[in-house]
Amino acid sequence: MLMISSLALLMHKGVFSTEKNPAEHKTEPVNTYSVFPVKLPSELEFAGEPVPLGQPDVIESLDREMLVNTYFQSQTILYIKRASRYFPVIERVLERNGIPDDFKYLAVAESGLTQAISPSGATGFWQFLQATGLEYGLEINNEIDERYHIEKSTEAACKYLKKSYEAYGSWTMAAASYNAGRRGMDRQMDRQKATCYYDLLLNEETARYVYRILSYKLILSNPSEYGFHIGESELYSEIPCFEVTLDGPVESFAHFAARYGINYKIFKWFNPWLREPSLENKLRKTYLLSIPREGYFDPSRAYQE
Repeated sequence: MLMISSLALLMHKGVFSTEKNPAEHKTEPVNTYSVFPVKLPSELEFAGEPVPLGQPDVIESLDREMLVNTYFQSQTILYIKRASRYFPVIERVLERNGIPDDFKYLAVAESGLTQAISPSGATGFWQFLQATGLEYGLEINNEIDERYHIEKSTEAACKYLKKSYEAYGSWTMAAASYNAGRRGMDRQMDRQKATCYYDLLLNEETARYVYRILSYKLILSNPSEYGFHIGESELYSEIPCFEVTLDGPVESFAHFAARYGINYKIFKWFNPWLREPSLENKLRKTYLLSIPREGYFDPSRAYQE
């Protein structure tokens, strides 16, 4: 009874009304957040090989990755910022080894251009497992792990990709094999009697893999086309370094770093492949350490006794 009386009172005061008076109830414009589909290219290639965008399954697969990466704005902005710093390093190594420039986007797909570690133990920009890293010439032990060395791990990735290209005669298949492994790709090719990535039915991760790489290529090569407006000053710049030769042990990298006006944290940021705070280097191997040039870090923040 109380509820009915209250409702009647509200209607009497005009809070609820069944009357329709356009003059009294004008609709005010409402600001809305609009979301649009991503415009896809009419033509596209990967490492000089055409992508068959005329096939419905291909265009829809690309559409999925473009939508995911366009509207995951925070992550994609970070990729764009990091690419400004790390792509020049990777590009130089790819060119030196005769690997198409498009493979820099594979590193984005693998690690987001970070020193990532996967649940399976794959490590670094190029996500090498320990056994594979050793197979392709990386030093990996308790003190040194060159999977964290951007240039050397890129060199190792180039070796893998060259071998895959020799096996398949296709850079697209070489990229797919980086995810599934050559054995996995060979098994599916034999089972399905097909030799082209776009014709193969693969597990979801590998089936999406090349399309993810293509989406990074499209967005990172032309960010503003996809709504990412990032000023030059907002990008992460490549910090110039000089090299220091090391051919003996180091008792403390904190002390070592202080000689160059940087602290231990910054030293390890530029040399993450040195895994311990010291180095025995029993075999007296020669290493090149990267030290940032003067003016980028405050020397007063170096290690002090």
